[in-house]
Amino acid sequence: MLADDAELFRTALADLLERDGCVIVGQAADADGLLDAVERHRPDLAVVDIRMPPGHHLEGLRAAVRLRRLHPGTGVLLLSQHLEVTHLDELVGQSARGVGYLLKDRVTGPDFLSAIRRVASDGCAFDPEVVPLLAGQRGRRDELAALSAREREVLALMAQGRSNGAIAAELQLTTRTVETHVRNVFLRLSLPDEAEHNRRVLAVLAYLRSAPRATTSASASADSVDLGRKPAADDWSTASP
Repeated sequence: MLADDAELFRTALADLLERDGCVIVGQAADADGLLDAVERHRPDLAVVDIRMPPGHHLEGLRAAVRLRRLHPGTGVLLLSQHLEVTHLDELVGQSARGVGYLLKDRVTGPDFLSAIRRVASDGCAFDPEVVPLLAGQRGRRDELAALSAREREVLALMAQGRSNGAIAAELQLTTRTVETHVRNVFLRLSLPDEAEHNRRVLAVLAYLRSAPRATTSASASADSVDLGRKPAADDWSTASP
């Protein structure tokens, strides 16, 4: 299911996905149309623009939150021209399964198609610009109390989308040592034993919940990752260690 008020973009996206073997069961130009169509078709995935009619504010994001609540079996991949952090924690809830958030300039190439299939298959895909914005403030809550000072350092860098190799370089540690810290973070946060990239995102979400809720939006930076190429080590917050 595709939901975007820009018909040209929606048509181009449908063509890209159909050429990759996806079946488009419906399209919508506004949030109400999206919710009605999902109720009728029960798709595996809804790709939703955050800003939609009638107000072109956060109608799509609010519809996505409702969709996640009413139809937990439908994955939701949000697309946006700019980062919007309002309602993001509500969207994700306590699970990073079946949810994603990418900037529109990422909608190209095989890595976007991989993100589509990952979210549709109960995985997750977050833009590398999302977590650094949300994690900009400090002020931890008890959720991270069990972590050592070094583990909190490692988790803070994970929240910036860094790979284990990049974290090792930043902290001047060996990659193996960082891997041990990452495993300890998972254990101390009592994260479920599931796919590695899911646990990594869940750990970052715990970090984000420990900071004051951000209420602003920001434009994507000029040096953001190009999804038309294979992601470099630091590109994806969902990357395996």
